[in-house]
Amino acid sequence: MTETVSNRWRGAGLVLDAPLPLADAAPVAALLAQCPAHAETPLRDCPDLAKRAGVAELWVKDERGRMGLGSFKALGAAYAIAREAAATGKDWAQALTGRTYVTASAGNHGLSVAAGARLFGARAVIYLSHTVPEGFAQRLRAMGATVERAGAIYEDSMAAAEQAAATNGWTLLSDSSWPGYTEMPLRVMEGYTQMAAEAARQIPAPPTHILLQAGVGGLAAAVAAHSRAVWGNGPQIIVVEPEAAPALQASIQAGQVVETHGPVSAMGRLDCKTSSMIALAGLSRDADLFVTISEDEAFDAMPVLAGAGLATTPSGGAGLAALLAGVIDDPQARVLAILSEGGEDA
Repeated sequence: MTETVSNRWRGAGLVLDAPLPLADAAPVAALLAQCPAHAETPLRDCPDLAKRAGVAELWVKDERGRMGLGSFKALGAAYAIAREAAATGKDWAQALTGRTYVTASAGNHGLSVAAGARLFGARAVIYLSHTVPEGFAQRLRAMGATVERAGAIYEDSMAAAEQAAATNGWTLLSDSSWPGYTEMPLRVMEGYTQMAAEAARQIPAPPTHILLQAGVGGLAAAVAAHSRAVWGNGPQIIVVEPEAAPALQASIQAGQVVETHGPVSAMGRLDCKTSSMIALAGLSRDADLFVTISEDEAFDAMPVLAGAGLATTPSGGAGLAALLAGVIDDPQARVLAILSEGGEDA
């Protein structure tokens, strides 16, 4: 581990001008029940990997097949768009005709926006930084999205998307949040509770530890909120970030949202220099430990995970990389982790 920080705000949480993450997955399940593409993803028992990591049990929630989009993000923006479509009372295929959703993406969030927009008759415009591979841009275009390039890093593309929304009257659909912008990201995060609820039903016994990788923090905060609702204070919740982008860890240390700086990380989906305000509010209440991992620790884990049938990216396997690097020193530990996306060619 590069750095480990205990959460001194645990329980009470930081007081921020933001709502707390929603923990109830029932509204999400109700909408997903109407979606033919929806199916639960598996929770995999990984005894060999557990033995290698020195823990008693390891359960991995495998999001690589989520709704054909290859990551947990399929539950987020598409759910937020579906809520708006359902509120119109119209046939879903034309419910949002004339609407345009715009966002920035470093990866799978853009696919979820594009899929949701297409499903309900809306248009999607996705801003990418110049560091995002062209292959991903092509995947977005194949889903009907308009792709724009802006800036060298994710934060630059997010600023461009925000400006485009203001200029054109489009709906900004970010998976992050900041002062004055919370409703849509709150709903994106609410979608992720479906994954947490499935895992809670599927796991044979409550976990003692939960590993959650984080970029802006939406996945981590949503899963943590639902886990506390189900299991209370029992599990130790550990948030994992790249050492190049310790946005949540630095904010926990500072007691407020702070912007971090660092080189570009190979954990590109997690390479976010500023945390979501909603996510920070929730994780300051619910998480126990914030750790960062190095690029080498992430890369070293990839062949190990592939050998265990869990092929992914450094972003998708960051929580498991932290486990393999020794973040949990307890031979009796029962660990829950998230494999949040498939490989780059998925």
